[in-house]
Amino acid sequence: MDWTQTLFWFFFAMTIGSAVFVVTVRNLVHAAFWLMITLFCVAALYVFLKADFLAATQVVVYVGGILVLVLFGVMMTSGKLDLNLKLERGQMISSGIISIALLAILFLIVRRTNWQTAETQFDSEGTTSSIGEAIMGEFLLPFEVVSIVLLIALIGAVLITRKEVKKEDAA
Repeated sequence: MDWTQTLFWFFFAMTIGSAVFVVTVRNLVHAAFWLMITLFCVAALYVFLKADFLAATQVVVYVGGILVLVLFGVMMTSGKLDLNLKLERGQMISSGIISIALLAILFLIVRRTNWQTAETQFDSEGTTSSIGEAIMGEFLLPFEVVSIVLLIALIGAVLITRKEVKKEDAA
Protein backbone atom coordinates (compact mmCIF):
# COMPACT_ATOMS: atom_id res chain seq x y z
CA MET A 1 0.00 0.00 0.00
CA ASP A 2 1.52 3.33 -1.03
CA TRP A 3 1.21 6.67 0.73
CA THR A 4 -1.81 7.86 -1.28
CA GLN A 5 -3.86 4.85 -0.24
CA THR A 6 -2.76 5.32 3.35
CA LEU A 7 -3.77 8.98 3.21
CA PHE A 8 -7.10 8.08 1.61
CA TRP A 9 -7.92 5.59 4.37
CA PHE A 10 -6.84 8.14 6.99
CA PHE A 11 -9.29 10.72 5.61
CA PHE A 12 -11.96 8.04 5.31
CA ALA A 13 -11.55 7.10 8.97
CA MET A 14 -11.45 10.75 10.01
CA THR A 15 -14.66 11.42 8.08
CA ILE A 16 -16.51 8.55 9.71
CA GLY A 17 -15.11 9.26 13.18
CA SER A 18 -15.83 12.98 13.12
CA ALA A 19 -19.32 12.37 11.73
CA VAL A 20 -20.02 10.06 14.67
CA PHE A 21 -18.85 12.80 17.03
CA VAL A 22 -21.13 15.33 15.30
CA VAL A 23 -24.21 13.34 16.28
CA THR A 24 -23.06 12.09 19.69
CA VAL A 25 -21.53 15.20 21.28
CA ARG A 26 -23.88 17.07 23.60
CA ASN A 27 -22.34 20.54 23.17
CA LEU A 28 -23.59 22.24 20.00
CA VAL A 29 -20.43 24.28 19.47
CA HIS A 30 -18.28 21.16 19.71
CA ALA A 31 -20.63 19.41 17.27
CA ALA A 32 -20.22 22.31 14.83
CA PHE A 33 -16.43 22.04 15.03
CA TRP A 34 -16.61 18.28 14.47
CA LEU A 35 -18.82 19.05 11.47
CA MET A 36 -16.08 21.34 10.16
CA ILE A 37 -13.58 18.48 10.38
CA THR A 38 -16.05 16.17 8.63
CA LEU A 39 -16.59 18.63 5.78
CA PHE A 40 -12.84 19.19 5.34
CA CYS A 41 -12.28 15.44 5.20
CA VAL A 42 -15.03 15.06 2.59
CA ALA A 43 -13.28 17.75 0.53
CA ALA A 44 -10.05 15.76 0.84
CA LEU A 45 -11.86 12.66 -0.41
CA TYR A 46 -13.07 14.68 -3.41
CA VAL A 47 -9.44 15.51 -4.14
CA PHE A 48 -8.63 11.81 -4.22
CA LEU A 49 -11.49 11.31 -6.67
CA LYS A 50 -9.90 13.96 -8.93
CA ALA A 51 -12.89 16.23 -8.49
CA ASP A 52 -11.04 19.43 -7.69
CA PHE A 53 -14.03 21.65 -8.42
CA LEU A 54 -16.21 19.75 -5.95
CA ALA A 55 -13.45 19.89 -3.34
CA ALA A 56 -13.09 23.66 -3.69
CA THR A 57 -16.86 24.11 -3.66
CA GLN A 58 -17.11 21.94 -0.55
CA VAL A 59 -14.61 24.11 1.31
CA VAL A 60 -15.92 27.47 0.12
CA VAL A 61 -19.67 26.83 0.35
CA TYR A 62 -20.05 24.38 3.21
CA VAL A 63 -17.09 25.10 5.46
CA GLY A 64 -16.81 28.79 4.63
CA GLY A 65 -20.47 29.65 4.41
CA ILE A 66 -22.92 27.26 5.94
CA LEU A 67 -20.78 26.21 8.88
CA VAL A 68 -20.17 29.86 9.79
CA LEU A 69 -23.94 30.43 9.71
CA VAL A 70 -24.47 27.42 11.95
CA LEU A 71 -21.87 28.69 14.41
CA PHE A 72 -23.39 32.19 14.43
CA GLY A 73 -26.84 30.70 14.97
CA VAL A 74 -25.63 28.53 17.82
CA MET A 75 -23.69 31.32 19.49
CA MET A 76 -26.49 33.86 19.10
CA THR A 77 -29.12 31.57 20.61
CA SER A 78 -27.07 29.51 23.06
CA GLY A 79 -28.02 31.60 26.08
CA LYS A 80 -31.69 31.73 25.11
CA LEU A 81 -32.28 28.05 24.56
CA ASP A 82 -32.77 26.04 27.72
CA LEU A 83 -33.95 22.78 26.25
CA ASN A 84 -33.62 19.59 28.16
CA LEU A 85 -33.82 16.92 25.52
CA LYS A 86 -34.76 13.53 26.88
CA LEU A 87 -34.16 10.45 24.83
CA GLU A 88 -36.68 7.70 25.26
CA ARG A 89 -35.51 4.13 25.01
CA GLY A 90 -37.95 3.48 22.18
CA GLN A 91 -36.52 6.36 20.17
CA MET A 92 -33.01 5.00 20.44
CA ILE A 93 -34.08 1.49 19.44
CA SER A 94 -36.13 2.66 16.45
CA SER A 95 -33.40 5.04 15.26
CA GLY A 96 -30.82 2.26 15.62
CA ILE A 97 -32.95 -0.12 13.55
CA ILE A 98 -33.50 2.52 10.84
CA SER A 99 -29.78 3.36 10.78
CA ILE A 100 -28.75 -0.28 10.45
CA ALA A 101 -31.33 -0.80 7.68
CA LEU A 102 -30.03 2.23 5.75
CA LEU A 103 -26.45 1.07 6.23
CA ALA A 104 -27.36 -2.37 4.87
CA ILE A 105 -29.06 -0.80 1.84
CA LEU A 106 -25.99 1.35 1.17
CA PHE A 107 -23.67 -1.66 1.40
CA LEU A 108 -25.90 -3.59 -1.02
CA ILE A 109 -25.82 -0.69 -3.49
CA VAL A 110 -22.04 -0.41 -3.25
CA ARG A 111 -21.62 -4.16 -3.67
CA ARG A 112 -23.91 -4.41 -6.71
CA THR A 113 -22.50 -1.36 -8.50
CA ASN A 114 -20.27 -2.09 -11.45
CA TRP A 115 -17.18 -0.03 -10.61
CA GLN A 116 -15.22 0.63 -13.73
CA THR A 117 -12.38 3.06 -13.99
CA ALA A 118 -12.46 5.10 -17.14
CA GLU A 119 -9.73 7.38 -18.37
CA THR A 120 -11.22 10.81 -18.78
CA GLN A 121 -10.07 14.14 -20.01
CA PHE A 122 -9.93 15.36 -16.40
CA ASP A 123 -6.79 13.45 -15.48
CA SER A 124 -4.23 16.08 -16.40
CA GLU A 125 -6.06 19.40 -16.53
CA GLY A 126 -8.59 19.07 -13.74
CA THR A 127 -12.33 19.45 -13.79
CA THR A 128 -12.75 23.18 -13.18
CA SER A 129 -11.89 24.40 -16.67
CA SER A 130 -13.89 21.60 -18.34
CA ILE A 131 -16.97 22.38 -16.24
CA GLY A 132 -16.61 26.10 -17.00
CA GLU A 133 -16.30 25.49 -20.73
CA ALA A 134 -19.25 23.09 -20.72
CA ILE A 135 -21.51 25.51 -18.84
CA MET A 136 -20.39 28.80 -20.32
CA GLY A 137 -19.32 27.79 -23.82
CA GLU A 138 -21.98 29.28 -26.03
CA PHE A 139 -23.93 30.96 -23.24
CA LEU A 140 -21.21 33.25 -21.95
CA LEU A 141 -22.54 36.42 -23.60
CA PRO A 142 -26.20 35.91 -22.51
CA PHE A 143 -24.99 35.11 -19.00
CA GLU A 144 -23.02 38.36 -18.78
CA VAL A 145 -25.93 40.38 -20.21
CA VAL A 146 -28.31 38.92 -17.63
CA SER A 147 -25.83 39.69 -14.83
CA ILE A 148 -25.63 43.34 -15.95
CA VAL A 149 -29.44 43.59 -16.18
CA LEU A 150 -29.78 42.14 -12.67
CA LEU A 151 -27.17 44.56 -11.35
CA ILE A 152 -29.08 47.50 -12.87
CA ALA A 153 -32.32 46.16 -11.34
CA LEU A 154 -30.64 45.88 -7.93
CA ILE A 155 -29.33 49.43 -8.10
CA GLY A 156 -32.77 50.65 -9.19
CA ALA A 157 -34.44 48.83 -6.29
CA VAL A 158 -32.03 50.43 -3.83
CA LEU A 159 -32.69 53.87 -5.29
CA ILE A 160 -36.47 53.41 -5.20
CA THR A 161 -36.57 52.19 -1.59
CA ARG A 162 -34.05 54.73 -0.32
CA LYS A 163 -35.44 57.47 1.85
CA GLU A 164 -35.08 60.88 0.40
CA VAL A 165 -32.62 63.09 2.23
CA LYS A 166 -34.30 66.38 2.96
CA LYS A 167 -32.39 69.58 2.61
CA GLU A 168 -33.23 70.58 6.20
CA ASP A 169 -31.76 67.31 7.56
CA ALA A 170 -28.57 67.73 5.56
CA ALA A 171 -27.92 71.24 6.89
